[in-house]
Amino acid sequence: MKRYAMIGLGGRSSFFYTALAKDFIKTSLIVGFCDTNQTRMNVANDHLAKLSYPSAPIPTYKAVDFDKMIAETKPDEVIITTMDRTHDIYIIRALELGCNVITEKPMTIDEVRCKAIIDAVERTGKKVRVTFNYRYAPHNTKVFELLGEGAIGQVNSIHFEWALNTSHGADYFRRWHRDKRNAGGLLVHKSTHHFDLINFWLRSYPVSVVAQGGLMFYGRENAEKRGVTEFYTRAHGSEVAKKDPFALHLEEHEQLRKMYLEAEHEDAYYRDQSVFGDGISIEDTMGVLVKYASGAILTYSLIAYAPWEGFRAVFNGSKGRLELDVVEMSYVNSGGEQGAEGALEKCTVTLRPLFEKPREIEVVGGLGGHGGGDPVLLNDLFGENVGEDRFGRAADHIDGARSILTGIAANKSLRTEGVVWVKDILDLKY
Repeated sequence: MKRYAMIGLGGRSSFFYTALAKDFIKTSLIVGFCDTNQTRMNVANDHLAKLSYPSAPIPTYKAVDFDKMIAETKPDEVIITTMDRTHDIYIIRALELGCNVITEKPMTIDEVRCKAIIDAVERTGKKVRVTFNYRYAPHNTKVFELLGEGAIGQVNSIHFEWALNTSHGADYFRRWHRDKRNAGGLLVHKSTHHFDLINFWLRSYPVSVVAQGGLMFYGRENAEKRGVTEFYTRAHGSEVAKKDPFALHLEEHEQLRKMYLEAEHEDAYYRDQSVFGDGISIEDTMGVLVKYASGAILTYSLIAYAPWEGFRAVFNGSKGRLELDVVEMSYVNSGGEQGAEGALEKCTVTLRPLFEKPREIEVVGGLGGHGGGDPVLLNDLFGENVGEDRFGRAADHIDGARSILTGIAANKSLRTEGVVWVKDILDLKY
């Protein structure tokens, strides 16, 4: 039975500890919780108690006692779901203390931290898994399969458009993500999913990057330009917020109330900040042009205020065109059923060979969060007798590095307004 400890008991953590407690109880044991906030650890233990998890309550440790947790609970693996800018701290320390690591995306937020993680893996011989659940979504796996079979020949160009709507997209501007120092902006925090998919689909990696973008919708200045005259800092206790469709009312959501509103006395973290307030340093509108080692060119677009949630990916090749259209269910992190986060509403895969009629490709499956990828990923991480995956979807630290390097290079391009060569940021030499 494998032993797991967790650090970071915020919104994403329940995805892992609930699965371990419900679906993988015969093969796993949760041995420790670690966080800066005791209230959130208590909420996690209350949830496990409701599930009648035999080991509940799990021993809890403050973040400063991370080493103590490892020494006392002796985990085989550490699951990291902390704020992005701290991922490297706990990844490296867990490796040094003899544990393998499962980390949420992005693996980290800049090239210095990335290089430190790679060095730690090489130094310790331990392993890092990055949880790229979108690789496991049946439609994304089908695209990988079709491209690998040569269905459209040599892939020359990809257009990839991702739309975050005014619920999910807005949520990044209420939380700690709104400060670029914490997550590297959406080009790192969110786009790591998308850039990883391109690397995965093309079986390649980025060579050069050019980007444009800015804060064009959210933030006080943009609201003022549109004629808004009433503002608030946070929704809780604000009369103005009651009239704002973008406001998040924590007291109306049991999980959010318990995890954040009732935990504020410990760390003064406000989960319900106004998306039209000051202090936002990330972009909400982004366009990126990427050249890959395979020769393919990517045009990528991300906006965080769309009227719908989902994405379109179009591949143009020497033998035809492949189109993937996905509409996902809207959600707010920890604001509802976790299995509904990014669940499919509609998906079509269309193959258009040259000089032939187009045909729709059947995709089997797709139930569960993130396009059906979540349950498949969880089984790959925690399942019993998991065989070799013919699609190679398990992502290691090098996959984690390659996905964030596109976003890190894009951030540099935003600053310099020029072409950025990825090897000049970090030459992986793999």
